[in-house]
Amino acid sequence: MNMVKILGIPFHALTVDQTLEKFESFLATKQNHIIVTPNPEGVMQARRNPALSHALQSATLSLADGIGIIIAARLKRLKLPGRVRGFDIVMALFERLDAKQGGTVYLLGAAPGVAERAAENIEKRYPAIKVIGHHHGFFDDDEPIIAEISRLSPDIVIAGMGMPRQELWAIKNSSISTRITLCVGGTIDVLAGEVKLAPAFMRKMGLEWLYRLVNQPSRAKRMLDLPRFMLAVIFSKGI
Repeated sequence: MNMVKILGIPFHALTVDQTLEKFESFLATKQNHIIVTPNPEGVMQARRNPALSHALQSATLSLADGIGIIIAARLKRLKLPGRVRGFDIVMALFERLDAKQGGTVYLLGAAPGVAERAAENIEKRYPAIKVIGHHHGFFDDDEPIIAEISRLSPDIVIAGMGMPRQELWAIKNSSISTRITLCVGGTIDVLAGEVKLAPAFMRKMGLEWLYRLVNQPSRAKRMLDLPRFMLAVIFSKGI
């Protein structure tokens, strides 16, 4: 499996279809496979947080979520076929499973009550997929959650607690009884209808960051990592 590194963080050179094929092979095993989806902001967080850097480097698959990752790869003449966005790959996986064998899902993240609404929406849209458990992301003790996941043994755990918490949790609990742990940020909020996706034309142009900034001005300080990321890539030696 081809992989490139950008500012020390690995990214697997996979298309959406290739990623889905990998997921299907993972589901045929009894081992947990951790999937992360770093964007430029996540890469910059990892440069400041050794634990996050370790988590991203330890994941089974690291997918290029942000358009900035693709631009950086081109600047460094590295081969990445394109973006594999976290929310999009979850939807594509659900669609594929719904059309084939179905599957079971556990939702972990978002505010209290949100995962329940997301579960209802998933099961309405994808009848062959069953959400067999869920828990909000505001917890201090995860032992009851781990025990529940072990009892239910879902095919997929959707970890939507934001970076770096979801990645650190996934690596810490890499032996949980599931086949895939998907670390995909605000996906549960979107599935519940709590957060709207950027318009299709903005997603196509890689401008989700602008949509989020307009709708959440409080993200402005975090968004400073975008120009910092590009400058770090430009002035970095090698990869």
